[in-house]
Amino acid sequence: MKTEFRHEPLSQLACPALVVYGFEGSPAAKGSVGRLPAETRGFLEELQSVGELTGRAFECTLIHLPAGLAATRLLIVGAGKSEKFNSRQLRHVVGTAARYLRGRGVRGFAWVLGEAAEVEAVVEAALLADFDPDRYRTERDNGKHLDHLELATGGEALVPDAEAALERGRVIGEAQNFTRELVNEPANRMTPTLLATRAEAMAARFGMECQILGPAEIQGLKMGALWAVAQGSEEPARMVVVRYWPEGAPEQPVVGLIGKGITFDSGGISLKPGESMHEMKTDMAGGATVLGAMQAIAQLKPKVRVIGVIPATENLPSGKAYKPGDVITSMSGKTIEILNTDAEGRVVLADALTFAKQLGCTALIDLATLTGAVTTALGNITTGVFGWNQEWVDRVLAAARTAGEKMWQLPVDEDYRDQYKSTIADLANTGGRPGGAITGAMFVGEFAGDTPWVHLDIAGTRWANDEKPYRSKGPTGHGLRTLVRLLTDLAA
Repeated sequence: MKTEFRHEPLSQLACPALVVYGFEGSPAAKGSVGRLPAETRGFLEELQSVGELTGRAFECTLIHLPAGLAATRLLIVGAGKSEKFNSRQLRHVVGTAARYLRGRGVRGFAWVLGEAAEVEAVVEAALLADFDPDRYRTERDNGKHLDHLELATGGEALVPDAEAALERGRVIGEAQNFTRELVNEPANRMTPTLLATRAEAMAARFGMECQILGPAEIQGLKMGALWAVAQGSEEPARMVVVRYWPEGAPEQPVVGLIGKGITFDSGGISLKPGESMHEMKTDMAGGATVLGAMQAIAQLKPKVRVIGVIPATENLPSGKAYKPGDVITSMSGKTIEILNTDAEGRVVLADALTFAKQLGCTALIDLATLTGAVTTALGNITTGVFGWNQEWVDRVLAAARTAGEKMWQLPVDEDYRDQYKSTIADLANTGGRPGGAITGAMFVGEFAGDTPWVHLDIAGTRWANDEKPYRSKGPTGHGLRTLVRLLTDLAA
């Protein structure tokens, strides 16, 4: 999608559609709608007076050949209550406009900027709204996509950072869609080998080093936890490492982004119910989010060292699969009793965190579709955040607020440790149902040791089960914007 600024007075801006938003209560006056010419606003006040324009969230009112404008169409999108308007709601309003217009065959629109700070969020939101998960449908309507987005200043001077903000929005939006594309792929088209191939291609395109470890290297490094999960599948496991090492960056921190990369999770011997098993192609969403974040920072170039680590495998039942009751030895030397083979994500992350520390990471952030328990607690709206180091947890939460992504800290406490004690090994790989998101996170944290560590459980937020006015159903890429904001904030 081509993105650019337009500086003509709004009355003279010729475009397929001009888009503004109005707030509930005064939709003809409050919001970016207030920047329209008086003649246009007079007509909108008439619509408001008869109840055809209310400003309720995501209400769309389309006017053809609007008075006082050179645009072919004027779209007014309801932004809801002004006191609740924030960057997240702004993104939703932009996304609503984009999907509404493209559904009517409009290939581009001009967004009237309410304020200069909107630029990055507007570009991101338009790109995300243009994504659909229907890649393999033979009857795709490829004509219903956006070709261009114009940011209308109305002739006002741009703030110094405006061009950079537009570029950031493009980079982050495209990276989030890259993550969504990876998560959306069916498991037969996104094996560990193919995920590694996509990682190599992305790294080469954006000038990063990529290292792929295969079965021989995994076993040679004594990654017994990853190998235990991988041995049940005919597809060979991969450990993917992507390095972003900019010139002039300080030696510390070296941030390790670790993403769970289970390209299909049947549950193994502890087989999942068949009803929703098809959704387990998304169990590599953590790894996909790490790759998307690496793509973004390679272009934004923050002065901070980052290593992405993705343990990639399938979790399948077979005569070679690991079994409930097995005891395995992780790369760290800690032994793990396997009580449930469907708690495999924390097992592969154990070796990934250990390996990241060996690579020199001084802070660890992992993303994983780890537990159903976090979805029970927080639904499909909010990501669960856990960590031993409150300073780093606070950094992640602050980045999430700025990025417009909902995250919430859940506790980690010594009292929960008893739940995943083993009678015959150092740890058991599950602590049972009570507090399942907490004990799962804490199990992973055992392998961080003294290294600052934050865990993001994206099991609920990695996928949207229903369509909204501002986005399709399917993969979300949730968490990517938070990671990118965190890394750019660290560099600053």
